[in-house]
Amino acid sequence: MNQHLVDNFDRKFEYLRLSITDVCNFKCNYCLPDGYQSTHEKQFLNKQEITNLVTAFAELGAKKVRITGGEPALRKDFPQIIEAIANTPGIEKVATTTNGYNLSNNAQAWFDAGLDAINVSVDSLDAKTFHLITGKNIFQKVMQGVNDSVKAGFKQVKINSVLMKGLNDIDIDLYIDWIKDQPIQLRFIELMQTEDNSEFFDKHHLSGEWIKQYLLENGWTKKQSLSHDGPAQIFCHPEYQGEIGLIMPYSKDFCKTCNRLRVSSVGRLHLCLFGEEGVDLRDLLSSPADKEKLKQRILDSLKSKKVSHYLAEGKLGGTPHLASIGG
Repeated sequence: MNQHLVDNFDRKFEYLRLSITDVCNFKCNYCLPDGYQSTHEKQFLNKQEITNLVTAFAELGAKKVRITGGEPALRKDFPQIIEAIANTPGIEKVATTTNGYNLSNNAQAWFDAGLDAINVSVDSLDAKTFHLITGKNIFQKVMQGVNDSVKAGFKQVKINSVLMKGLNDIDIDLYIDWIKDQPIQLRFIELMQTEDNSEFFDKHHLSGEWIKQYLLENGWTKKQSLSHDGPAQIFCHPEYQGEIGLIMPYSKDFCKTCNRLRVSSVGRLHLCLFGEEGVDLRDLLSSPADKEKLKQRILDSLKSKKVSHYLAEGKLGGTPHLASIGG
């Protein structure tokens, strides 16, 4: 039987976001303002469990895996995990998202291990604001890592920036000027409300719609997305080497094109970043002999995926903070 990751709304899932740790060494004010606090005593998935998991997803049609955290580079076996995923038949693209704290020393090794794409979180191009947002005074070090990633051979380095009113919204022109001659895709992400950031959200949330209008009025045009791309609307300009992506979870029909599933660092399948506690897969991850059972559990779980995240209705689900299941 030809089995594929398709839900009841005919959405096809070719993209897996896999968290390998929920530990993070930054204290970003929109995510972990008090720093990382352990939420469980379980061990994170090991390399063999990850290999078995990704093999099952690949056989069900997944083509892209993004390795997330917390901060994935805090795992000492991160290069070996990249290699294992990259060598899985059916997986065409392996990506990661990092805060860049040790990127400069590792960009080449990760690329050589099989990493195809890298996103670096840079929430301001001003060193002081960067320090204010992240709790880390290492802006120059992170930017060196971005430059080293371009040199390492990554076709495109993406920069993630969570857009926040009164904090980094004045950086927009700085960002756009920066990518004139850089093969970098800027990704502006709307601030999302979780269980523990309501006050911060109310103060700093900013819709991405105004940037979209600004881009369209200044000669930028929207690109067509690939089936395993993320939810960003991508814009390009003939005079710019770089691109701009907008991720606007509160926009109309945002969930209509959902193509991603998430697995947490302790092996729980999450059908949405918001809204449910997840389905435990771990008991089927230790042995390749359980692969068919694992695939069936994933397919069965997908039948209960909802049509929307319902964020616009103020429903926050069970997500305490974004680091808990890999953003």
